[in-house]
Amino acid sequence: MIETVIVVLHLLVAIGLVGLVLMQQGKGAETGASFGSGASGTVFGSQGSGTFLSRLTAILATIFFLTSLGLAYYASHKASAVQEAGLPDPMLQIEQAAPEAPVSEDVPVIEEDFTPASAGEDVPAAPE
Repeated sequence: MIETVIVVLHLLVAIGLVGLVLMQQGKGAETGASFGSGASGTVFGSQGSGTFLSRLTAILATIFFLTSLGLAYYASHKASAVQEAGLPDPMLQIEQAAPEAPVSEDVPVIEEDFTPASAGEDVPAAPE
């Protein structure tokens, strides 16, 4: 149950993190302000959205890191629980279930001589 909550939170944070990174302006985008674009009329004020979006990105990155660690912990805990319970390893079962094709010495090898026909042999004549 808690693992499912962490996975859902992890996915939502990942989507939010990608969206925030795409919304942020690059360093070269500020040059337009010097030519009279007027940053004082923006939603985030004259300072711009840089600090707000940067802070929110850092918070989401920290949450993403923590959920990644949480999922790694639950994966290792689940693997050790399977090993302690004496259950067979599922990957080992897959490897054992698919045996290699048997090689038989009884199958004859057909070797034919594939020499190309010369120009005069068994070639029908062209109609005139």
